[in-house]
Amino acid sequence: MKEKMHPELHEVKVHCACGNEFMTRSTKKELRVEVCAACHPFFTGKQRLMDTEGRVEKFNKKYAKKEAAPAVVETTPEA
Repeated sequence: MKEKMHPELHEVKVHCACGNEFMTRSTKKELRVEVCAACHPFFTGKQRLMDTEGRVEKFNKKYAKKEAAPAVVETTPEA
């Protein structure tokens, strides 16, 4: 095999947003992830909304059913 063809691998600790840490090998010196196998809904079986940049609220606001308020008709007595 040719020398200096493949990148150098490092033993790194992966830090997840949920607090989980584990060791792996990577070409990067440090890895920080948002979702890992300990907190991912596919592996845990729990649904978790991950709102990045307010996308969930934006979707709910855009497609929420607007409840029509009953029309209030005021009558004034004419004398």
